[in-house]
Amino acid sequence: MRTSRRYGGVAVNSSRREDPVLITSAAPSYQEQLAARRRRYALMMSLRIPCIVLAVLFAKIWWLALALILLSVPLPWMAVLIANDRPPRKAEKPQNLQRSRRAIEESR
Repeated sequence: MRTSRRYGGVAVNSSRREDPVLITSAAPSYQEQLAARRRRYALMMSLRIPCIVLAVLFAKIWWLALALILLSVPLPWMAVLIANDRPPRKAEKPQNLQRSRRAIEESR
């Protein structure tokens, strides 16, 4: 038996997975995009501190310390570029609800 329920504007069929169905081709809101970019920026900048600390700890192994310092130098530049870049548009297409003929006749 297939039953359909509504949860917060998302139609869920109990016999299927509870993944939401894409019903619009609109891009994520500006606030959602900004929050995601801020998280990426914070993550990349937080990687710089361990690189510098590890370089100090491995100062006796000069080539490893130098590699860690050289790795930490371009991180701010890359973080800014990635944080300022808007996400690409998704190629997903909205799905239309296809009702069977029997379901249409039963609803009358």
